[in-house]
Amino acid sequence: MELDFSGIIPAMPGLWNGMIMTLKLMVMGVIGGIALGTILALMRLSSSKLLSRLAGAYVNYFRSIPLLLVITWFYLAVPFVLRWITGEDTPIGAFTSCVVAFMMFEAAYFCEIVRAGVQSIPKGQMAAAQAMGMTYGQTMRLIILPQAFRKMTPLLLQQSIILFQDTSLVYTVGLVDFLNSARSNGDIIGRSNEFLIFAGVVYFIISFSASLLVKRLQKRFAV
Repeated sequence: MELDFSGIIPAMPGLWNGMIMTLKLMVMGVIGGIALGTILALMRLSSSKLLSRLAGAYVNYFRSIPLLLVITWFYLAVPFVLRWITGEDTPIGAFTSCVVAFMMFEAAYFCEIVRAGVQSIPKGQMAAAQAMGMTYGQTMRLIILPQAFRKMTPLLLQQSIILFQDTSLVYTVGLVDFLNSARSNGDIIGRSNEFLIFAGVVYFIISFSASLLVKRLQKRFAV
């Protein structure tokens, strides 16, 4: 069977819309995941055993279940929980449920990255800041976290690449991301193989280019 990629050009508007959906999910998932992951990391590093154990339980739970299950759970189960709490039907939509699922799932991985970054900063800096009269919050915000995030940038980008690839799982709740758009357009004109090959090439180019950037940053920060 001969491959015919001529149908891809006319389908570009739909494929581009799918890519925008993929990038929206990734960016919002990364931003929310880093924010929540930072809070969890500080909880794990806290002197409070309760906070540390709660954050540890959260991380261990979400790292022990597949992302597909989390996406499906938020899409199907959360409306029932909200109905039980509020007594009213509160549909959250496929996009919102996927964004929340990505944020909460990725937070478990970003938490460990942030925690390792904070622990890599010499403890003497914390002691010196406290000796100058700075509070724990000020020390973290102004001294420790800026240095830690600089060191963590390559790992954060690497995890973002993984999330970019994982966004293809949103097909289970009917969202039309880039891969789902390619699959649908291919099915319509009977050229699914060509569209899937094209989608694979696009994913490879983006992920490989981002990986090269990560390696470059690692070498730069190592110096």
